[in-house]
Amino acid sequence: MGIRYSKWIYPDMTELHAQVEASLEQWFGERFADYPHISLPGLDPYDYDGWFNRLAPELMARGSDYCEREWHGYVPSPQQLNQAFFRAVSRSNKCVLEPDCKHGDPDQS
Repeated sequence: MGIRYSKWIYPDMTELHAQVEASLEQWFGERFADYPHISLPGLDPYDYDGWFNRLAPELMARGSDYCEREWHGYVPSPQQLNQAFFRAVSRSNKCVLEPDCKHGDPDQS
């Protein structure tokens, strides 16, 4: 399998890569708007059956398709997809951190 990611093939096109990443981050933020809220895992962030952990790879795959379609064949690297996705998560008011039951509020004992 050859190198396919646009950022690797054209490393000097930094302005294009930045534009695509910003567009991708915005696209992820718009997808989050499709949900009432997105619960981020609190107690067990490694639960593969957790809703967020199933949503993330699905949205990243769709984000890659979006880039190829809208940016005329641009193929984002996994790093670009991850960074854009988690930047969108950190900026979205739709993403809510679930309370950690073990280390929650001491007043609720």
